[in-house]
Amino acid sequence: MAVGGRGLVPVDEPVLLADDEALLRGRAAFETARVYGGRPFRLADHLARMRASSERLAIRFPDRFEDLAAQALAAAGEPDVVLRLYLTPGREGADGPVPLALVSSLPNDLEERRARGISVISLLGVRAEAPWLLGGVKSTSYAVNMAAEAEARARGADDAVFVGDDGVVLEGPVTNVWWRSGDTLFTPSLDLGILAGVTRAVLLEAAPEVGFEVAEGTFRLTDLLDAEEAFTSSSVREVMPVVAVDGRPFERGPAAVALQAALRAAAAA
Repeated sequence: MAVGGRGLVPVDEPVLLADDEALLRGRAAFETARVYGGRPFRLADHLARMRASSERLAIRFPDRFEDLAAQALAAAGEPDVVLRLYLTPGREGADGPVPLALVSSLPNDLEERRARGISVISLLGVRAEAPWLLGGVKSTSYAVNMAAEAEARARGADDAVFVGDDGVVLEGPVTNVWWRSGDTLFTPSLDLGILAGVTRAVLLEAAPEVGFEVAEGTFRLTDLLDAEEAFTSSSVREVMPVVAVDGRPFERGPAAVALQAALRAAAAA
């Protein structure tokens, strides 16, 4: 682990004080990037999004955050891992924020889950239209997201998708949501207050190259249920085929396969 102002720190050594606002109020920004062959994929995009999140949270963004990431990755010495970046405000009234870079192993069941596909259920979500709802901000206030994942598992599903009370599809707890009808891919618009996923952006670039048009907009759950194929995207899980939504079965389709290959090709470039 690398900590701003301290350098490398053993992972079992405390680095945050109990009155850090990240702990007191859940006020902190974070990013999670996948590392391929020792290189964090789209690190500049992750840092740009983190800077935007920090501004919304009124946390000063430090210079040279990428140096902390490089230190943590060099110390870890593993080529394919997960890089997590955090920025806390520090103690209330203190001099400045606390940046952290952590390296952890990839979940060991990702490829097995990708091979079989996942099932999801729809859960009530909130459209973050008002600015104080922090739409599109990646903050550590993730209790609702984790509760949604736990609810999905309790109901026998692998994951969840948030749907507004008007039936509009939003996003997953830690993913963006996609579906295909014919040669068109559909995904909710960022105007709905969802997170601008870095992997989502890569897939938007890659889709035309593998033969698919993309429609971003406001779509209802019935549109998703009428689709031919569905999948989710995220930095760590990459492209994950969905084989059931609220019990409605889906066949594994060509779009998820093609986009997963395109994502890996982009990471290797």
